[in-house]
Amino acid sequence: MLEPKKPNKNRGFYVRMKLLNHNRYGRTTSEKSFCYRYFKWVLWFSLSFYLFASFLFNHKPNNNPSSFISKTTVNQYSNKASRALIESSINPKHHQDSLNGLKIYVYELPSRYNTDWLSNERCSNHLFASEVAIHRALLNSDIRTFDPFEADFFFVPVYVSCNFSKVNGFPAIGHARSLISSAIDLISLQFPYWNRSLGADHVFVASHDFGSCFHTLEDVAMADGIPEFLRNSIILQTFGVKYDHPCQRGEHVVIPPYVSPERVRKTLATSDVNGRRDIFAFFRGKMEVHPKNVSGRYYSKKVRTVILQKYGNDRRFYLRRHRFAGYQSEILLSTFCLCPLGWAPWSPRLVESVVLGCVPVIIADCIDLPFSSAVPWSEISVTVPEKDVGKLGSILEHVAATNLSTIQQKLWDPRITRALLFHDRTVVGDATWQILHALTQKLKRSHRRSRVSDE
Repeated sequence: MLEPKKPNKNRGFYVRMKLLNHNRYGRTTSEKSFCYRYFKWVLWFSLSFYLFASFLFNHKPNNNPSSFISKTTVNQYSNKASRALIESSINPKHHQDSLNGLKIYVYELPSRYNTDWLSNERCSNHLFASEVAIHRALLNSDIRTFDPFEADFFFVPVYVSCNFSKVNGFPAIGHARSLISSAIDLISLQFPYWNRSLGADHVFVASHDFGSCFHTLEDVAMADGIPEFLRNSIILQTFGVKYDHPCQRGEHVVIPPYVSPERVRKTLATSDVNGRRDIFAFFRGKMEVHPKNVSGRYYSKKVRTVILQKYGNDRRFYLRRHRFAGYQSEILLSTFCLCPLGWAPWSPRLVESVVLGCVPVIIADCIDLPFSSAVPWSEISVTVPEKDVGKLGSILEHVAATNLSTIQQKLWDPRITRALLFHDRTVVGDATWQILHALTQKLKRSHRRSRVSDE
């Protein structure tokens, strides 16, 4: 039987339900059985016990001394990082005012220069895939113009890092110089824009180890230098150092290595980490016991070897030499992520660490990091000189005891995550947008702008 109560101005409307016991003739009786009279108390006790047991099970104390982050840290970061990724994917509109009316013409080259390489799916997903991502983003961008006479810059989409060696599976770039040279010959014959500026307003991507020098070994790259036909153009390259180097003597913009935003999103969505970072210092990658290879060169300038020798048996360090497809979940469990140099100073670990909330420990002297105006690297990372790698343990312990929480707080800023990731559609603040913003600082190279100013 339902007994409606009169609505109260302050408490609203509610209904009180009364349970009645009917006999087989449909009549109620005031004589209730023992179980019936005490049913509500049994139900209340059972429900309370269940909730109390669930609380104890899901709130185990953390006695691990190496876990320096509160239990809510990963969940807070995951929510903010996920929000940044989602916002980036659903907001494809630019603010043109912030890019000073920039316009870019994208050459439509024969497919042998770019899209043919996509038959290998690794081409658009490996660490050098920024060349593919930038091309896609520009094709979908509202700064793209189909009228070359109103263009400030001309983008030449040549994929040079998608030729994977059958011997070791790594990208082979021995063909890079000839492929780019062929593309330049083609556009200079079919269009007047290259010749009128000698390529000064043309943009290329060089996402391999030593950028526009196009070689995997630094001494060879330095000896060869930047190809003559590219020395007047703008190069978007992952390689950058803060000293005079033959591979960055041309006009260039330092960009981040490619990390798939979809993979990051999946890691954040599927990793069950219970809000804890139980790994103090993490590294997974190539670490040579004897760093001098057959060519006589020392890999990583011996830095990774010292890390393995010094901390291989240190319980604070989680070091692994073999590949693991789900290693991003390990980053999500780590407080510090080691980012030592390899053949080149940069590494995709720089980006993966930041976007997954692990403090990057940069061990690469004089590295020039991407987008310093948007990413406060000195505030969100720890830098260790190569010569001090043997003191790594004490350095990280000191950071953990002093300003770790401050660094982590800054890492949670979703604007930083957005600045380091490429998307198929450019949005304000993402990696491609940062490149476009950098190009607005080079508008003196624009033939269109100089012509207008002359008039």
